[in-house]
Amino acid sequence: MAQRYHVFSLPPELLETLTPRNLISRPPPPEVSTLVQTAPPVPDNARACNICLGATFVDVTEQRSHFRSDWHRYNVKIRLRGGSPVTEPAFAQLVDGLEDSLSGSASSDESSDDSDAVKALVSKIKRTSRSPSPSEERQTPLTAVAWFHSPPSTQIGMYRMLFPIDTPAPLYLAELKRIQERVKGGRKWAMFMVAGGHFAGAIVEVSRPAEDQDSVVSAKAKKKPPKPKPETSILKHKTFHRYTTRRKQGGSQSVNDNSKGAAISAGAMLRRYGEQALRDDIRNLLLDWADDIQDCERIWLRASVSNRRIFLDYENCVINKGDDRLRTFPFPTRRPTQSELVRCLLELTQVKTSHLTEEALRAQDEAFLASLPKPKATPSTAPAPPPEKAKPQRLTKEEEAYREKWSRLLDMISKGRSEPLKSFWEREGASLGGVDALIPEWTGDRRASLLQVAVQSGQEDVTQWLLYELHADPTIIVPSSGVHQEDKAPNESDASDAPLQGAGSRRTAYDLARTRAVRDIFRQCAGDHPDWWDWFGAARVPSTFNKEKEEARDEKKKQRKKGLKEKMREREAREREREGKQTDIDDEQVEAKPELRSQDPTAPRKLGGSSGTADGVLGLTVELRAKVERERRARAAEARLKILTGARQ
Repeated sequence: MAQRYHVFSLPPELLETLTPRNLISRPPPPEVSTLVQTAPPVPDNARACNICLGATFVDVTEQRSHFRSDWHRYNVKIRLRGGSPVTEPAFAQLVDGLEDSLSGSASSDESSDDSDAVKALVSKIKRTSRSPSPSEERQTPLTAVAWFHSPPSTQIGMYRMLFPIDTPAPLYLAELKRIQERVKGGRKWAMFMVAGGHFAGAIVEVSRPAEDQDSVVSAKAKKKPPKPKPETSILKHKTFHRYTTRRKQGGSQSVNDNSKGAAISAGAMLRRYGEQALRDDIRNLLLDWADDIQDCERIWLRASVSNRRIFLDYENCVINKGDDRLRTFPFPTRRPTQSELVRCLLELTQVKTSHLTEEALRAQDEAFLASLPKPKATPSTAPAPPPEKAKPQRLTKEEEAYREKWSRLLDMISKGRSEPLKSFWEREGASLGGVDALIPEWTGDRRASLLQVAVQSGQEDVTQWLLYELHADPTIIVPSSGVHQEDKAPNESDASDAPLQGAGSRRTAYDLARTRAVRDIFRQCAGDHPDWWDWFGAARVPSTFNKEKEEARDEKKKQRKKGLKEKMREREAREREREGKQTDIDDEQVEAKPELRSQDPTAPRKLGGSSGTADGVLGLTVELRAKVERERRARAAEARLKILTGARQ
């Protein structure tokens, strides 16, 4: 059986040999020495290379030879990648450093477009300057247990929650040695659990006080040494339960009320009372244990977000919300009971022990690192800055007043406010450009003229006023996007005077009319004043308005509808008559059915008597009566078939 150690009483010989254990340490990548050269001032000479740090040449032949050399082409490629060019001696050193170089000088005789030396040097710089791969940037997750190693093959681990929160990982060993010292009064912990209406709490001693030392037995004494006292002991404990959660439902009643609304039932009221009683019981217990809780070194709490308010968020609370002693259990726990508290206490205070060799540890660490998910590679290019929003142009007072006039005018036309519109037009009509002025684009209106706005809005009075009094032009073409897609359907009409609109056809104000009354205004104006506009051509008005013809046409429509209704009535009357005759024929055939059974009063009869079919359906519902009637007709049809087949035989 493996030896178990207590976290507050480790053997001194083991403690002296401990070292912090980490995962496999990878050496940092070697720093790439980059040859940064400062460019000398470029002389005022036409035969010079600005890329190769101002190299100069005697004649054109030497300059051309330089441009074909590996040195120049290397500097060009490095500059394209954002690097710094090198001098000719530095380039020679770089070439000499290559193990397998095919081009070891900058001679023009051996130059080529794809020199192996230049390619090798550029790829080497690319490898050294690239960002580390995602596998290299992979960070090891922080586990709940901190491990220490003791040569040759002993490892011990304990939970990080035992150490102060602000303690860095390299100082865990020093903190572990510090907690081995005994303190006056001993080390105490407070442990609380609440879940599902169950509560368990305890004040425990995890380390014996300094004054309580084991008595040393003399070697000469023949008595057996006394049994050592346990390091941990429970000083106080309390458990209770309240009905707060519906069975097999999950979640407290208060959480359910907050999400779905307050339920009105006896069970919900009992659960609300149980939550209040549980909160009062826990707070009263904390108040009774206030002195012991103040002396505790750690306070372990297992509670949900809503249940944590029982311990922390209330007036005169014993445990402050920002207390450094607060800890959560770093492992799964079960239902809050006293036995579960004891199990969690042993889990926290007993040291985890393993015995693995260096090779086994290294293999284990490599397998663990290989199992970690690779992080997503982040794009190296910086995101493009968002485009700056165009600042709205400030308007002068005159422009603001002009736009206000147009807005008021369009609003009055679309709403059909005739009287205010006429008085407004008398004052401001001339300043707005007249009745045929095009609507400005900044209004967002997709119609071209005031007449088109009035027609599409269905305002009859405004349309008549614009046509007769202001002589608005009906031939102005509607822009191609002048009508929204959703406004096209209402324009469709079955009337004979409705405008025929084809795809891509020319459209005017008459084409925007939704009602017959508005179209009649156009036709009537065309008949009264035919010389004003090209009504039947450019304005697309189909014909003039003739009252007698319109009344005759309406009368024909009424007569046609009346004739259709009479035909429908006659058809329904014939169908009812046909159904009545068929019913009479069926009844006669059933009555003419021969009596196959004897009328002997002593003969057996059907259950319920034989008072006739009328008495047999009394007291039945409408559905059952219909079912009996269908069965009766089916039997009558079978009887007729039997009679016909018997007569033929």
